Amino acid sequence: MSPHDSRVRTRFAPSPTGFIHLGNIRSALYPWAFARSNGGAFILRIEDTDLERSSDAAVQVILESMRWLGLDYDEGPYYQMQRMDRYKAVLAQMLAQGSAYRCYMSSSELDALRERQLAAKAKPRYDGTWRPEPGKLLPPVPEGVDPVLRFRNPVGGVVAWDDKVKGRIEISNDELDDLVIARPDGTPTYNFCVVVDDIDMAITHVIRGDDHVNNTPRQINILRALGAEPPVYAHLPTVLNEQGEKMSKRHGAKPVTQYRDEGFLADAVVNYLARLGWSHGDDEIFSREQMLQWFNLDHLGKSAGQFDEAKLRWVNAQHIKAAPDAALAPLVVEQLHRRGIAADANAHLEQAIALFKDRCSTTAEIADWLAMYFAPVAPSSADLDTHLTPLVRPAIQTLREALAKAEWNRDAIQQCVKDTLAAHKLKMPQLAMAVRVLVCGRAQTPSLDAVLALFARDVVLARLREV
Repeated sequence: MSPHDSRVRTRFAPSPTGFIHLGNIRSALYPWAFARSNGGAFILRIEDTDLERSSDAAVQVILESMRWLGLDYDEGPYYQMQRMDRYKAVLAQMLAQGSAYRCYMSSSELDALRERQLAAKAKPRYDGTWRPEPGKLLPPVPEGVDPVLRFRNPVGGVVAWDDKVKGRIEISNDELDDLVIARPDGTPTYNFCVVVDDIDMAITHVIRGDDHVNNTPRQINILRALGAEPPVYAHLPTVLNEQGEKMSKRHGAKPVTQYRDEGFLADAVVNYLARLGWSHGDDEIFSREQMLQWFNLDHLGKSAGQFDEAKLRWVNAQHIKAAPDAALAPLVVEQLHRRGIAADANAHLEQAIALFKDRCSTTAEIADWLAMYFAPVAPSSADLDTHLTPLVRPAIQTLREALAKAEWNRDAIQQCVKDTLAAHKLKMPQLAMAVRVLVCGRAQTPSLDAVLALFARDVVLARLREV
């Protein structure tokens, strides 16, 4: 990547320390959408320096979640643990130019300093004991102590940026002490690695959660010390769960992939997540293509978005209604397979989906309906007692005999039902509900003729024989 390339370049930089939930993945959706809507590049970077908590399984869940939601990346995934040589080279460069220095203060000395500051009601901070200054005599280097490296933060003035969500932010440099950028064993720290990565990957826009706001002034100062100009920052408000707490695994958040398994459509989840912190007028339902046409950083929300699963289900239902039946078919087949039911995506299945999808909010619900076409049904004894009355039983047999001889289509089935009602002087609900219970396993379905026409005739006749 040439540093003179003016294309938008964004990144998603998750830590693989647990499963990824909807609050996390929104921090991938917005930079992805911004890059795509501006003809730019979207980079995936795995920040895996927390060796104790990072796992390959968590990386795979991140990749699987992004793949499902269609958040394709142009470069990466880059792994920070594979870039250690680069970080150490930059640390050496900063030591040589004087923007970093070795600090030999021990943990016990730091603890004692902190206690003195707290006792004096001062803000705990490193006091610059080992910071080189003209004419300053540094303490003697202690034997057997591996130093940390600290960044030489500017003194005086402010570090400021115009945040695309929060507006102008200014922090006094005197509020910032000299940050540790490498540990005693030489491994670099988070804030340092992020800066080197953003420079090397020529990131133009950093769109991330507002839990990173406090890191930003430190990162800007390190960027400038390395001769780079800061990117544009947009710090997104937190996503809250339904109880108003920050969405997290501890507070009941589900993995992104669980929504796939529960029958949500990727485009619906993208639609819902987009509206959880960004808006385009009053538009609630929109396609991925419309989102990319409209998306910008000027309409990001300033307040926290609150997750509402009922609203997500409603959005999903709208997308299911609008989706082509052929596109839904393989997803419904997958849901049927989860139930141990063999089925194939074909024209017959698509007809069944068309009949039932308007009353369903997930593909799992569609599969619950369509299971009756592929597997035996088990009507409840309560439904049988309620609807299969002595008055209706003879009519069931009349209808069965008529259906055995009729053409197998909606019109002919409807005529058989009408003739049976007339012969036995019954009302439609009396016969229809009994037939539904026997054939479908439930008393409520769409139009009886439409439902029966999608069954094989021998299945209907066999189930009606079980009176």
